[in-house]
Amino acid sequence: MDLLEILESIKNAKRSYRDSAASYILRNPELISGLVDKVFDTADQLHIRAAWVLELICLEDVTLLDPFIHVFINGMSKLTNESALRPVSKVCSLWCTHYFVRNEPDILLRPYEIEQLISTNFDWLIEDHKVATQVFAMDTLQILGNEVEWIHNELRSVLQKNAESGTSGYRAHARKILKNLHHNGE
Repeated sequence: MDLLEILESIKNAKRSYRDSAASYILRNPELISGLVDKVFDTADQLHIRAAWVLELICLEDVTLLDPFIHVFINGMSKLTNESALRPVSKVCSLWCTHYFVRNEPDILLRPYEIEQLISTNFDWLIEDHKVATQVFAMDTLQILGNEVEWIHNELRSVLQKNAESGTSGYRAHARKILKNLHHNGE
């Protein structure tokens, strides 16, 4: 099967369809490059399914994204569909944890790519997006704030400002992040 057939076999968001597609691609990792490209091909509705599958692949082994991380980072800001944003924001959080917290990959991010990560995640946090996307953005920005000095102050400011009007899920996660920032002496 080729990548398009795999993505077309996902009838709906049911986990069994997504798991089946992810398992196939994990057994055929040469398809990952095309999958990452498809995630950001917003003219094709299959990009949403590609995002769902990429999330499951990265939950299994986030290092599989390493060779394509530059394409991933540069494509994140192009997404507008909430069904694609949520899994991509989660993948971003997973990968940043892998890269910045565990310091495992042998990848050098360019300064503009780090800026892109910061900018896109702040956009997801500040703009009107679903709570899950915003929660993953909070997590990513907390991680990035350990690398870039000004982020934690700005993150704290945004969370304090928006927590009042946010959903209960947003408020709960914002409190957790704010507490973590406080405990880290910031």
